[in-house]
This record gives sequence, C-alpha cells and structure tokens, in this order.
Amino acid sequence: MIRKPFFISEVSSNHAQDLGRCIRFIEESARIGCDAVKFQLFKLDELFAPEILAHSEEHRRRRQWELPVAFLPDLRKACDDNGIQFSCTPFYLDAVDELQPYVHFYKVASYELLWLDLIKACANTGLPLVLSTGMADLEEIKAAVDAFEVAGGNDLTLLHCISGYPAPVEECNLSAIETIGQATNRPVGWSDHSRSPAVIQRAVHRFHAPIIEFHLDLDEQGAEYQTGHCWLPEEIGPVIQDVRAAFQADGDGIKQAVAAEASDRVWRADPSDGLRPLLHMRREWAAKQ
Repeated sequence: MIRKPFFISEVSSNHAQDLGRCIRFIEESARIGCDAVKFQLFKLDELFAPEILAHSEEHRRRRQWELPVAFLPDLRKACDDNGIQFSCTPFYLDAVDELQPYVHFYKVASYELLWLDLIKACANTGLPLVLSTGMADLEEIKAAVDAFEVAGGNDLTLLHCISGYPAPVEECNLSAIETIGQATNRPVGWSDHSRSPAVIQRAVHRFHAPIIEFHLDLDEQGAEYQTGHCWLPEEIGPVIQDVRAAFQADGDGIKQAVAAEASDRVWRADPSDGLRPLLHMRREWAAKQ
C-alpha cells in the first residue's frame, strides 16, 4: 500500500506529564494514519540560561512541561504495540544517550540548529536524524549538515520550517524546500505550523516533501494549544487521508484503456463515418430488431 509521505505527529509539551495521556497521543497518532510520533526531552535548567529563568516566571512555569525520562520505556512499548515509530527531540547532550535505546530516529529542533555538538552527538549514534531549519539561512543549514556528516552520520532529512506559532500561509515559502534540497543534496520535508490543509497538500504534491511533521493536541487542553499551531485529530486525520488517497491516482503511467472505460470503448465514433457506436456494435443492435 502506498503511504507517501511519512507523517510525524509532534506531541511537544501537550502531555501534561501524564503517562496515560502520552499513550493516548500514541494511539491517536496511529489511528489517524501517522507513521511516527515525537516527544521532547528537556530539562528546564539545561534549556534556558539562568538569566532568563531568574527574571521570567513564564519560562519557569515550563518546568511542568518536562517529559519524565522514566516514561521512555513505556512510550516505546506503546509505539510498538500500535505499529508506529517513536521519536524524540533531545534538548541536552545527555538526552541523546538516554534516548538511544528507545527511539527509531532523533529529531533536532530549529532552535538547536546552531548547536553543532548536539547534532554530532546524534550522528555518533548511527541513528537517523531529522533536522528542522526554521529561522536558519543556507549557510547555517550547510554547517549543520557538514557537522552531521563529519561525525559519521549518514541518514539525515531536513525539514523546511517557519518558526511562527502559528505560521501565516503567505509566509510559509514552500519554494525553500527546493532551495534547501539543491544546496545540501538532502531530502527536505515540511514541519507545519500553519494548520492549513492547503499548505500541507502543496508541500507534498508540488514540492514532493517526503516527511510532514505537525503539532498535535488531543482535546484543546494541551499546554501549547492556545498558541494556535496545534492540530486536533479530527482536523488532521482527513488531511492525511486525502494526501494518501491522491497518491493512489498516480497509476503506472502506461496509456491504455482501464477497467472503468471498457464498456464505453465500443461506443466511440467509428472512423468510417464518425457515428457512434463502432460498426460491429451497430450490427449487433441491428440483429436484435
């Protein structure tokens, strides 16, 4: 069965440190047709500089968004049970090792693209890496790709991304998918913050994005839902189905009559006089009189 492209649901910080809710995200992601589900592993004190935490209550509140490391074995098992891949974003160097026994692939976020040591650490594991490129220019992206390659990594997919929450459709600049691909000779997908079905369709069918990542919430109760960039299952599920259905129309490219046309072939205009149907069909009808 054709399943192009590879859909990743991003749980981000919508799990509320609740293992049961985490597993519901996995189950829902599988149900709506995703190929992978992605979480984030960070420790607030290793995510923001102390100057920020000392003066920002808003940032300090994000401590309750941390994913407990103890959840990782259960999350991997739930993914295996539901036939979906498990991925996670490491936001501190030790997280790479903590995740290695469990993830099918790593994802590095746009905000960490400049942190080459993190990219190298992921490359050193030999696991695939998906890297978002929001806010970056081509030189920064190429530096990240070079770091991955020098560290021995060989399975890297880039994601064009607009780090706006939500991202306006007119600023999505999907043409950059081609620009990044030509500059890096790497496959380039789309990390969506637009919540626009048209943008996802365009990324797949015009720019051939091999991966689509999107932010998911279950019930409008997630910590990030109010920002406006998270899809609900009933919104994104039909988009995934429509994208997949469109690929069924591709066919094999051989131009010949297909089953749906078989009964109409004899009703074409006969070349001898331009009248319908073909002569042999007319004779059959004449014989009925």
